[in-house]
Amino acid sequence: MPFSVSWHTLLEELEDLPDGATLVTPLSRDRFRLHDIQEQRVVIDFLDRDIDTTRPLQRDQFETLYRRVTDNDGAFELDRLPPDADPYPAVLSLHPRFEVDEQQGMIVETEGPTATQVLDDDSSPADASERTEPELDVYADALLLVDALERHDLDTFEDLETDALVNLYTLCSDVQRNADSLRKEIADVLLTRLHHDRPVSGPFGSVQRTSRRNKSLKDDQAVIETLEAAGVDREQITSVDRSKVDDALEVTELSESDVYEIDESEYVRKADVDEESKETRLQGLKDQLAASDDDEAAELRDEIEALEARIEELTSFRTGTTFHTRSNAE
Repeated sequence: MPFSVSWHTLLEELEDLPDGATLVTPLSRDRFRLHDIQEQRVVIDFLDRDIDTTRPLQRDQFETLYRRVTDNDGAFELDRLPPDADPYPAVLSLHPRFEVDEQQGMIVETEGPTATQVLDDDSSPADASERTEPELDVYADALLLVDALERHDLDTFEDLETDALVNLYTLCSDVQRNADSLRKEIADVLLTRLHHDRPVSGPFGSVQRTSRRNKSLKDDQAVIETLEAAGVDREQITSVDRSKVDDALEVTELSESDVYEIDESEYVRKADVDEESKETRLQGLKDQLAASDDDEAAELRDEIEALEARIEELTSFRTGTTFHTRSNAE
């Protein structure tokens, strides 16, 4: 089929999009909307950028992508796209014969119903009045920590009472632990969406897939025999085994200091957490805000809502996994 036919089909699909429809790029997850549809190009507006927000997408570049898909058995790997070409497959997915397979990291040609990169209306952030508290431990602990930070003068920690310092340390520890647990859960999902060390950006930063190489020695005898066969003297590679030294100390009168260099240091460790007290304080904050109508309370509510919005941005990853579905209408 000539590209000109597919191009005009795509333009017709773009014309039929509802006003304000938002698309998302498959790799960088950038959100954008159509600004103008012309015979030789499509102009888009990025929603998450402060500079270079408007960009034209040229027809000849769409044709190049079209050829790469059709000439490669109906599939093309997204990570082979040139830099900044991410919007092209997102727009091409509006064509009823092309869709983005994010699990495989490819744009594919298909004869059946296809999904687009158009975000559903219900995927947009809800109004503040409709927001609900996320059921995340780090969320509650972060609110409590912010409240504690605001109630104390932190210019000099030495001036704080001991119980205040204990509370701050406990909350910092809880936030760190729960945030790290949440970070690992998010990383597991991100690993399925990142391809070949290609950075993916969001409003607050960027991430990329990296690899870590771990190694462990094979059986001791096998290692020694292999190295001796290569001309390495056994004495060059044998060393004191700490576990064997500890076993030896148990059957001798020697002390640890006789064979170890010991450097002692002191540190603070969280011993216990009063979850009931934390929950009571958290509920008290919410009840106090709900009952008060003065300007100071309204200002504090606004600050907490802004904090909640920021926490949600930092602890969530919006996806384009819920898409509009089109039937094969061409």
